[in-house]
Amino acid sequence: MSNSIGTVFRFTSFGESHGNAIGGVVDGCPSGIDIDETFVRTELNRRQPGVSPLSTQRCENDFVEFLSGIFEGKTTGTPIGFVIRNEQQRSQDYERLKNLYRPSHADYTCRQKYGVRDYRGGGRSSARETATRVVAGAIAKLVLKKIDVTIYACTSQVGPVKMKRPITDVDLSMIETNVVRCPDAETAQRMIDYINGTKDEGDSIGGTISCIIKNVPVGLGEPVFDKLQARLALACMSINAAHGFDYGAGFDGVGAKGSELNDAFYADENGRVRTKTNHSGGIQGGISNGEDVYFRVLFKPVATIAKKQTTVDVNNNVTTFNALGRHDPTVLPRAVPVVESMAAMTILDLCLMQNIRL
Repeated sequence: MSNSIGTVFRFTSFGESHGNAIGGVVDGCPSGIDIDETFVRTELNRRQPGVSPLSTQRCENDFVEFLSGIFEGKTTGTPIGFVIRNEQQRSQDYERLKNLYRPSHADYTCRQKYGVRDYRGGGRSSARETATRVVAGAIAKLVLKKIDVTIYACTSQVGPVKMKRPITDVDLSMIETNVVRCPDAETAQRMIDYINGTKDEGDSIGGTISCIIKNVPVGLGEPVFDKLQARLALACMSINAAHGFDYGAGFDGVGAKGSELNDAFYADENGRVRTKTNHSGGIQGGISNGEDVYFRVLFKPVATIAKKQTTVDVNNNVTTFNALGRHDPTVLPRAVPVVESMAAMTILDLCLMQNIRL
């Protein structure tokens, strides 16, 4: 069950970083949806390694091969199966690490849980798995397009370098104009410089990704255990290196008073109930209120770094090592489409649960 997410629109992923392939099964997708494979390819390209100096130079083509559930370019309503072949594994880079527990990796915990671990690039816990999420997320986006729901994420902070304005107040068309995926050009350049400086030190850096979902239908989410924000948090916190989640004013509003954060209601010219402000992030009582839903995900620095570190081996012997191989100095730019994908799957699943006409 831990390899699946969703209730009606349900996605299951499989595969390891250095296995023959990774892939997934999307179940519950409505029939008759046009699958634009060029769009799916574009979404994968946004996450693809080896295309930016800020990412790992492991160069995978990430070609997706659909196996089922699509006929003559449209979904059939049956499970959509797909695979992405791993073409650029260099498992030998990890041979010397097979008996070590790398700091802040899943090496020790997986070995304790399963009694065995795939040490080649982290196996199942590798971020390579997120490519499958982007495929499923692209399918979800194509369905949501029918009701004009759009999702945008961006890099809003890298280390101490923070975007000056929130995602609710930026030009979203500027996100893809730079390699760090920050819509503010001046801040983007400072982020790039900071990442490059960190990379030159053999180190890594974390930050935040902000996401906004527009035209969200009213009524998504449940008032107790399936709150909309809880579902989004579950989805986003399942991404590798994700370490925190907030929505609306979030932690930035911790020092504000209720009179400052309450969102007053009014009726617009079409008789629709709206809020004058949106500190709630489009969610009240765990249910969407029709305003834009926005949230942030905190990502920790990549655990694999080139600096010498101390650890123990499987026999509890103290040793030191420094990582070889091809690794990202930060996950942030490549995680942007992954955050969007998890948001898209979550919103579509709740739309289908709510029987919203697509």
